[in-house]
Amino acid sequence: MFGPIGMQELIIIFVIALIVFGPRKLPELGKSLGKSLAEFKRASNDLRHTLEEEIRVEDVNLEKEKPAAKTAEPGKKDEPSTSKEDLSKKTSKAPEATWPD
Repeated sequence: MFGPIGMQELIIIFVIALIVFGPRKLPELGKSLGKSLAEFKRASNDLRHTLEEEIRVEDVNLEKEKPAAKTAEPGKKDEPSTSKEDLSKKTSKAPEATWPD
């Protein structure tokens, strides 16, 4: 019925809950638990829909960028810049940290 929990286990859990919470508090507890589960399910569905929408928007944006890349001159590759300034920036070291005395 509920996976590894059988009918006997459910009856035992119900009896223990009845003893702990009492007959008056148990329906209120069940009602609040049901509302909490429904709210959690709604929030998880909203999150899933939001993620799916973001993925769809990203796919559309990638599809728009592909034709722009194809309009580049055929046979000419985009090569990284190798000017002296760029090379000096790549090979320069950051100043060493000094500890105060």
